[in-house]
Amino acid sequence: MADDDDTTQNPFSRPGFIVGAVVVAALIITAVFLTVLNLNRDSDTAPPAADATSNGSASSAPTLSASGAAGGASVCGLSGVELTGTVSTAPVAEWQYQDVDAYPVSPSAGPGETAPERYRYCYQHTPEGAVFAAANMTIAGFGPVELRSALLDYALTDGQYRERLLESSGGSSSSDVRAAIAGFRVLEYTGDTARIDIAFRGTASGQAVTGSTVYELIWEGGDWRIDANKAEPARIAQLPDLSGYTSWTVG
Repeated sequence: MADDDDTTQNPFSRPGFIVGAVVVAALIITAVFLTVLNLNRDSDTAPPAADATSNGSASSAPTLSASGAAGGASVCGLSGVELTGTVSTAPVAEWQYQDVDAYPVSPSAGPGETAPERYRYCYQHTPEGAVFAAANMTIAGFGPVELRSALLDYALTDGQYRERLLESSGGSSSSDVRAAIAGFRVLEYTGDTARIDIAFRGTASGQAVTGSTVYELIWEGGDWRIDANKAEPARIAQLPDLSGYTSWTVG
């Protein structure tokens, strides 16, 4: 990390983070998971390598189990376990709203519970459950700071970066920002871990941007959680288009 006081106090002041457009910065500063990305940009730890697997090609048939397998049974009793597999078509979802931002809900895949702090949690131990978890984390990232902080406190695993990531959850939200899920890719799924790429579209001050966040998830304590042993457990990128993503939008 740089020693500059301004950078330490406000990681978003780094010129390289703006990605060449003020609107991108305006969107990104509302999302705690993107703060996590920027916080560790100057560390010596390299980000996880992106998986080159295309979402369009199906893997072998899922392995089904009635038990909770690694990490225990679902924290809220959701049934169904798949220890291998992928998701190559848009999951059926009911779209509900966090203020003006839509998030997906499934009776089988989750979220199965909403905490008093209003963050959503409890997802099925399947590739589809991991996709729903990542999508809901994305929308929660555009919510108020109290929601973001509470979700991180719940969702972060124990790990060497946990305290640093929790400290990064501050920052105000802008009511001028609108965001929506646009698509997804399952980059990797082992049953114990999942790497999920969620594409989103957003607007700020009347300007539009398309981006994505790649989440490093672990099945732990009966739910999909963010891997705090990764320096960058959520990585942001601006997208020129949605090529390669499975389209998934409110409708």
